[in-house]
Amino acid sequence: MRVLVTGAGGQVGSDLVAAFADAKEVVAATRADLDVGDRHAVAATVAELEPDLVVNAAAYTDVDGCETEVDRAFRDNCLGPRHLALACREVDAELVHLSTDYVFDGVARADRPDGYGEYDPTVPASVYGRSKLAGELAVRDVWERHYVVRTAWVYGATGRNFVRTILRLAAERPTLRVVDDQVGSPTWSRDLAEGVRALARTGQHGTWHLTGGGSCSWYGFARAVLAGTGQDPDRVEPTTSAEYPRPARRPAFSVLDNRLARLAGVPPLRPWDAALRAFLATTGLGRPTS
Repeated sequence: MRVLVTGAGGQVGSDLVAAFADAKEVVAATRADLDVGDRHAVAATVAELEPDLVVNAAAYTDVDGCETEVDRAFRDNCLGPRHLALACREVDAELVHLSTDYVFDGVARADRPDGYGEYDPTVPASVYGRSKLAGELAVRDVWERHYVVRTAWVYGATGRNFVRTILRLAAERPTLRVVDDQVGSPTWSRDLAEGVRALARTGQHGTWHLTGGGSCSWYGFARAVLAGTGQDPDRVEPTTSAEYPRPARRPAFSVLDNRLARLAGVPPLRPWDAALRAFLATTGLGRPTS
């Protein structure tokens, strides 16, 4: 099997390349190698490679930046996946497209204790969420042999992410204030990549949710990061979203229900706290500070 991974320079993309290492050939395309928003480049690349599977991890993920760079958001997050779907259709390749919990507004939390399901109504509350939902719809409209995979709160060994930001701030400040009224499921990019690999083996096309098990608030996540690196978690103080305004509105509750993937034969991703401990140990960040 020949696999093309787009966005291979990012934290998810790099782990996807490793997850598919047992394939006959894996082509890792960074943004410098392939701009998915360039229709002609995408068509030419896919036609030349003739992959069996394309895994799209390319996206414009600056949630606040999307509020002002709307054209870039829709170019990369909507037209990019559409270009890939069209190209995959031409060579009869399967397509995995990564999406996000931000397709939900996170308001209706009381009646969804297990989280949002794949077929719950999507009501994005930000430009980022709208552009990612548009990408999902474009893929579904163009090519039936697709897997749309929604995930959430991703962190990994490369790139900017919450874990690294918390550790950086903890080295600079005696206390940290982190919002406690946004709840989701932290997801290690390595676990996500392995889940995507398992899903692609099922041959069951459609929309799926893959996140770390369980849930917490950003405040709880930050405390776990400090505790996992031998620091005092009480240095983290809770605050509210209203006290920490951002250009883009975040979902208050964006837990995704992974039930359907499990029933389809995909092993559940490990609980978020166990994954965090493994990530910190693997990267060497989990060593207690002196």
